[in-house]
Amino acid sequence: MLLLHRESLVRSYRIALGRDPSGHKLREGDGRTPEGRYTIDRRNPKSAYYLSLHISYPNEEDRERARAAGVDPGGDIMIHGQPNGGMKREGDWTQGCIAVTDAEMDEIWSLVKDGTIIEIGP
Repeated sequence: MLLLHRESLVRSYRIALGRDPSGHKLREGDGRTPEGRYTIDRRNPKSAYYLSLHISYPNEEDRERARAAGVDPGGDIMIHGQPNGGMKREGDWTQGCIAVTDAEMDEIWSLVKDGTIIEIGP
């Protein structure tokens, strides 16, 4: 994951994605991380995964895609740290979120403001 300020690289991070990371998230429970343009719309200091920043998924396009497929698009997609009280996890293990280490989450938490636009690509 690249953290940019305008066109300048601020930091880069190794991340874990959803347990089935290939392709755009379509429905609740598919284990995929959404792809597209979203915003950070709130933060949770009491998250079950250290700290978390909420991603504005699903957007209208995501809802329409899910509606056409007759499925629930899901939601509650976050950038977060490791599970509270758990060991550091390796590989792609989330339910569709983006995970980093707790130390990295501290840094991201302090640098990224609510309303920040994010782009998640394949």
